[in-house]
Amino acid sequence: MPPFEVKAHPERGAVVFAVRVQPRASKNEVAGLMGGALKIRLQAPAVEDRANHALCEFLAELLKRPKAAVRILAGARNRTKRVEILGVTAAKVEALINREA
Repeated sequence: MPPFEVKAHPERGAVVFAVRVQPRASKNEVAGLMGGALKIRLQAPAVEDRANHALCEFLAELLKRPKAAVRILAGARNRTKRVEILGVTAAKVEALINREA
């Protein structure tokens, strides 16, 4: 299993990391790591981009950032996505694993 990696981009004040999404879960939660990605369960279904919007809102809420600071860079149509978040540190993202799992 590849290690979970958060890439910091200090010139942009952003971090980029992989997320594995499980739509139609019983509640929104961080469920640890899966295959080198942060696993997140979302109540939203994977239709009409609802799970993608829910993912951005959930991550923004967890990291106390505006929704506009969270962006899906790749994988909008896949369960595994690359996400960029502006204004947070790699340590804050890594802390989500310990806090929620």
